[in-house]
Amino acid sequence: MSGDALPPKPSHITAEGSLVMVDVLAKAPTSRSARAEASVRLGAAAAEGLRTATLPKGDAFVAAQLAGIMAAKRTSELIPLCHPLPLTHVEVTLEVGEASVEIVASAETTAQTGVEMEALTAATVAALTVYDMAKAIDKEMVVSEVRLVEKTKEDV
Repeated sequence: MSGDALPPKPSHITAEGSLVMVDVLAKAPTSRSARAEASVRLGAAAAEGLRTATLPKGDAFVAAQLAGIMAAKRTSELIPLCHPLPLTHVEVTLEVGEASVEIVASAETTAQTGVEMEALTAATVAALTVYDMAKAIDKEMVVSEVRLVEKTKEDV
């Protein structure tokens, strides 16, 4: 048993078993960024409606970009135990292919904790917005492959 390592102590659970937000006050602020992706698989008619901004609900690109940015700013209200962060930049881009929309969301801050949840939230909500905007003409869409692709941390 000497080679068995103990599992790491959970950072958000007290000895009594209650949940707590981690205290990051003692950590030095650093410049942080994160990039996340999401994909929406869809049919040709929905893809064409996205490209030409002719979906029944309007321009899904603008709606999804704005929804993603707004979601990143509200991540701490949506995900328990996330710290509210002073975001310095959020960007959401969408690219329509033949059978999918690829979404990339990036977020930046200077803070004591990372910004990956904000990037993931932005990508996810942008994908859900595309789904909502195109559901009238495509009942088979699938939101998939939501993932963190990169995160950075640099001293300031």
